[in-house]
Amino acid sequence: MSYERTASAIAEELGERLKQARLNHDLTQAEVAELSGVTRKTVLNAEKGKVQLEIFVAIMAALNLTEQLDLFLPKQNISPIQLAKLQGKKRQRASGLRKNNIEEDTPGW
Repeated sequence: MSYERTASAIAEELGERLKQARLNHDLTQAEVAELSGVTRKTVLNAEKGKVQLEIFVAIMAALNLTEQLDLFLPKQNISPIQLAKLQGKKRQRASGLRKNNIEEDTPGW
């Protein structure tokens, strides 16, 4: 898959792959529609690459393809630079102000 293609071309390619997966499972569009809780026309549109992401994932689940989502878009780790920025904002020490406030609130019997 080329990364220089348009978003619609990539969506069409994903739709074709979804269709091939359905055919590999020997399922009709109507059967996939029933399994995924959508209409047959929605499955047809998904196979053309014209579908919402949530429905695409539902069809993937109906075809037992959800394990491949990690291959499709792997989990992204925090970059070392972002991690360093986050750690810079962590508290390094106590201010000592809370101790003074507690002593003032405690009655001195």
